[in-house]
Amino acid sequence: MGIYAFKLPDIGEGVVEGEVVEWMVAVGDVVSEDQPILSVMTDKATVEIPSPVNGTVMQRVGNVGDILPVGGVCIEFEVEGEGNASALADHGANPPAEEAPAPEPEATPTPPSQVEEAPAPAPKAMAAVPGLRPLASPAVRQRARESGVDLTNVAGSGPAGRITHADLDAHLAGGGNVPMARSGVKRTGTEEIKVTGLRKRIAEGMTASYTTIPHFSYFEEVDVTELESLRQHLNATRAQGQPKLTFLPFIMLGLSKALGEHPVCNAHYHDDRMTVVRHHGVHLGIATQTERGLYVPVVKHVEALDVWGAAIAMAEVVEATRDGSATSEQLSGSTFTITSLGAMGGLGATPIINKPEVGILGVHKAIERPMVLDGRIEIRRMMNLSSSFDHRVVDGWDGAMLVQRLKALLEHPATMFM
Repeated sequence: MGIYAFKLPDIGEGVVEGEVVEWMVAVGDVVSEDQPILSVMTDKATVEIPSPVNGTVMQRVGNVGDILPVGGVCIEFEVEGEGNASALADHGANPPAEEAPAPEPEATPTPPSQVEEAPAPAPKAMAAVPGLRPLASPAVRQRARESGVDLTNVAGSGPAGRITHADLDAHLAGGGNVPMARSGVKRTGTEEIKVTGLRKRIAEGMTASYTTIPHFSYFEEVDVTELESLRQHLNATRAQGQPKLTFLPFIMLGLSKALGEHPVCNAHYHDDRMTVVRHHGVHLGIATQTERGLYVPVVKHVEALDVWGAAIAMAEVVEATRDGSATSEQLSGSTFTITSLGAMGGLGATPIINKPEVGILGVHKAIERPMVLDGRIEIRRMMNLSSSFDHRVVDGWDGAMLVQRLKALLEHPATMFM
C-alpha cells in the first residue's frame, strides 16, 4: 500500500487559491476515482473537485471557510501500489484538519476504556425554510433525485443549513420521515453561522464597492404599455423552440443601444492606476439569485443579438448559474449590470455597482396605474427603473441621459430595431 498526496488543481485562469465550501468525504472513507470529494469556491465560481484515484482517505487539509492554495496538498489517500508521497508533512503542507489515528501495536493492545474518547457532538441539523430552495451541492441533489428524496424534507447540518451527504444518509436511514412541526412552542437561544463561501465573497465585494465608489443614484418611471403589447404579440406568434419573452431581453437590447451612444457608462474604472477603460462590446451582467447566493452571469456582445438571441443567451447563463454548472467565462467580463427584483416589485432601490464597472440598472415590476395622458386619465402599464453610477468618472448628466435614452427606446419599442 502507498500514499497518494493530491494537490488542489488549477481551477481557472488566474485563480491561485480557493475557499473550502464543503468536504464530501471524511477520514476513513473509501472513495472511487472521479467521486466528488471537495467543493471549492473561487472569485469566479464554485467547483467540485473529483478524486483522482481509488483509495481510502487518510488526511484532509482545511476546514470549511479555510483558504487552500492551488498546487498545495489538500488530501491524502491510501492506495494500492507505491502512491506518490511518503507523508503529507514531507511536502511542507499545513497541518491537516483531520488525520487518521495511528494504529496501536498489536503486541501491546490497550484496553478499549483507555483509548476511547467522548464522541464529538454532531452538528445541529436545521430544518428547511418553507418557500426557499434548500442548500445542497449538485452531487447531493443528484443522489436525492436518484433516491426519490425531496430535499425540502431533509434537515441540513452544514453551514447555513446546507444539506450534506451525511444528512441525506441519515434521512434515508430514518425512512425518509418528515419531522412534525409544533406550534405554540417558545424558541430561545441564538445560532452563530460563520460567513464563508459565496456569502463571504459578496460581503467583501460589496464592502469594497460601497466604501471606494461614490454612488450617484437616479430613478425614472417608464410607460411600457406599447412594449407589453409587442411582447404579448411576439409570444403568441413565436416559432417552435423560441423562448417566452419577458421584459428583460427588450431591456437588454435597449440598454445595449443606449450604452453605444453613451460609452462613458460602458466602462471599467481601475482606481489603482486611475484609468477608465471604455468597452466597445456590451457585455451585460444579469444579477441572479441562487440557493448559494447572488451570482452575476454575463451575456456577451448583446449589441450583436436580436431579442430572441438575447432571451436564449440570458436563459442559458442563468440556468447554468442556478444549477452550478456555469464556467468562469460565463461568470466574468461584464461591462454593465442589470439587477431585477422581478415579481417582488418595489418602488425603488439603490443598487450597488459591480466593481470595476461604473454603472448598474435596477428593474422593478411593471404594474398598471392611472396616468394622466394628454389631459385625460388612462390606465397604463408602468415600470420603475433605479440606477447607480460611479460619480468619480460618470457625471450626473451622463447617467441621467443614459436612463432617459433607455426610457425613450422602451416607450417606443420599434426604435430599438431601427
